[in-house]
Amino acid sequence: MAVNLVAPEAEKLLRVNGIRLATASAGIKKPGRHDVVLFEMVEGTQTAAVYTQNAFCAAPVILAKDHQSSSPSRFLLINSGNANAGTGEQGLLAAKACCEAVADIAAVNASTVLPFSTGVIGQPLPVDKIVAVLPQAFDSLAADNWLAAARGIMTTDTLPKAQSTQVNIDGQLITITGISKGSGMIRPDMATMLAYIATDAAIEKPVLQDILNSAMAESFNRITVDGDTSTNDACVLMATGKAGNATVSDLNTVDGQNLLKAITDICRFLAQAIVRDGEGATKFITINVEQGQTAEECRQVAYTIAHSPLVKTALFASDPNWGRILAAVGRSGITDFDLSGVTIHIGDVCIVASGQPAEDYTEKKGQQVMSESEVIISVSLGRGEAVDQVWTCDFSYDYVKINAEYRT
Repeated sequence: MAVNLVAPEAEKLLRVNGIRLATASAGIKKPGRHDVVLFEMVEGTQTAAVYTQNAFCAAPVILAKDHQSSSPSRFLLINSGNANAGTGEQGLLAAKACCEAVADIAAVNASTVLPFSTGVIGQPLPVDKIVAVLPQAFDSLAADNWLAAARGIMTTDTLPKAQSTQVNIDGQLITITGISKGSGMIRPDMATMLAYIATDAAIEKPVLQDILNSAMAESFNRITVDGDTSTNDACVLMATGKAGNATVSDLNTVDGQNLLKAITDICRFLAQAIVRDGEGATKFITINVEQGQTAEECRQVAYTIAHSPLVKTALFASDPNWGRILAAVGRSGITDFDLSGVTIHIGDVCIVASGQPAEDYTEKKGQQVMSESEVIISVSLGRGEAVDQVWTCDFSYDYVKINAEYRT
């Protein structure tokens, strides 16, 4: 059950002028499930993207990078149920065949199609099944299919993840809508994370990429469920230019900053939704680290805590075993670490002060704050002024069950 997250309402997901979407059922993993998603972008749409840093990146990631760098993008083709990763040259040929099939129907160049896949690694992509339902997908293209698309990209997710917002830019009302998927194998260096965000604003391509990079740093690159970086991660930001605003060509303007904030807010919601729907998650955890020498140092400490199975299982059990948090801080790799400067809180309960157990701490206080569905762990390092933040979830019995039975 997702932590304080509800399924989005279709009527609250706003259409983005210049974007149409469709889904179809290819039966890739489960018969009858809509597992193919098609995005159509109006001609002239600018795209920016960020991809996984996993060295064994999937065939569609390799091809999407190549296509995006060589041609203006017109279509996104996404399938769930099969990652087309670890499939070698055959995987690349399969991804190309799917792009060519889209291009044939749309009468465009295949390089204008960006392919994405998510699901089981190491299995051949069923190209014939995907190609067979593409005509149906084209016939179903519509501007209000965002919720269907959010469902179509799901794998172990329990809920679709989607959000819309609007912001005034150059006197025009700009719409931004985004969807994401991910539940396990989540630790972005970029996570089985996919995200697609579209706006009708006119934005120059370099500025669009800068916006995405900045938004990623404040959202998807601050989440972790289990510390695993997927082979297939991707996030695409699309700007159709159909809102009628003067093209944003400088991020360091009022319009540029307003767009950045709005897109970052969407990305942050979608990123946190992934953690809230983490496989088997029962708690949403915010880890704040402050008074570090650098933000990178703070983030290093935060991720060490977030990735500790002992911390995560203690959180699941609401067991205030604060020694596990202290141990994680101590092994985070910080050099010249003066432990006497460390203070740790769980919620508003101080558990460690100046490197020592807090005098007024009690197990009852600790258990009370750890029993909440949303828990904040705060660490002060006492060695600088930098801060950083990471979001994660607990490890429950269901996390093991879901991943043990993933292919069955």
